[in-house]
Amino acid sequence: MNPGDTSSGCQGAHEQLLALARCLKAPIVHALKGKEHVEWDNPYDVGMTGLIGFSSGYYAMFDCDVLLMLGTDFPYRQFYPRGEGVRIAQIDERGEVIGRRTTVDVGIVGDVRATLEALLPRLKEKGDSRHLDRAREHYRKARKGLDELAVGRSGKPPIHPQQVAKAINDCASDDAVFTCDVGLPTVWAARYLAMNGRRRLIGSFWHGSMANAMPQAIGAQSAFPRRQVISLSGDGGFAMLMGDFLTLVQHDLPVKVVVFNNGTLGFVEIEQKSTGFLDFGTTLKNPNFAAMAEAAGVRAIRLEDPRDVESGIADALAHDGPVLVDAVVSRLVLPIPPSITVEMAKGFTLYMLKAVMGGRGDDLIDLAKANLWD
Repeated sequence: MNPGDTSSGCQGAHEQLLALARCLKAPIVHALKGKEHVEWDNPYDVGMTGLIGFSSGYYAMFDCDVLLMLGTDFPYRQFYPRGEGVRIAQIDERGEVIGRRTTVDVGIVGDVRATLEALLPRLKEKGDSRHLDRAREHYRKARKGLDELAVGRSGKPPIHPQQVAKAINDCASDDAVFTCDVGLPTVWAARYLAMNGRRRLIGSFWHGSMANAMPQAIGAQSAFPRRQVISLSGDGGFAMLMGDFLTLVQHDLPVKVVVFNNGTLGFVEIEQKSTGFLDFGTTLKNPNFAAMAEAAGVRAIRLEDPRDVESGIADALAHDGPVLVDAVVSRLVLPIPPSITVEMAKGFTLYMLKAVMGGRGDDLIDLAKANLWD
């Protein structure tokens, strides 16, 4: 089952979701916008699927014989189960989205919570939990692997972005409001920020608009002045609206802005490589963002050494006022999707051939080293 959503379709239905999963002995796979409403205190959650998900969510959904879609218009058709005989039911308030992404056997127009409350008394509890048990074990291993990526292994630069994201999660308050720029900051937020029913995760998850994180953080901090608000900004997104950074000083807003400074439009670069192109037009010549913040009168922390990440993030989040963290992270870490298509494999192979023939062999060696454990 996949009670993720693109319109917060499962918001307010947490209790009903768990009761349904317990009755059906079914793993729960969530989409990105379902994360803050689904994953917390949920023994049936086995992670995300989709391009920025990870393997446990993908295989739990891919191996099912019945898929129940709750409040979701999950767009990635290549991640739906394709086996013969798989039955799909979809519940959504928006009748126009039912059957839009994949063929459904049963479609119901209705509120998720109200529909599940009507459905649960009609269900007979299952005794076979083998699919759930396999999915849980896969999730345990996948989660362990992701957490291992977030450790500064060598103690030497460059910093891996996963380490920064996990440190943010570990140090943030229980009711923190997170915002994330599109692209790689969204990947790290999706994989490392743990929701608990009180935290919020805000991004441009419908439209993919660049440079959204900092202005969303400014709005959230203005609306909730007593809550901790943290912006996970890409260097490209932050630079696009860098002038708005002065708003933090002008209005005395204690937003914590963490810039993942990898010197590139990272997700665009990965898309180019996956389709066989040499990366073009993605390199960024960044200033020292920390020095810029200090010039504006904002506390600044520049992170270049993995050994400083946890203490630097902790200091930033403890500061009573706005902070900018300029985290200089590796450009070469790839957010590998849970399922590599043939076309993607061909694209990366073609990119590597072009890079070698173009005299970029050293770059490829660095790329391989950076991703041996990613």
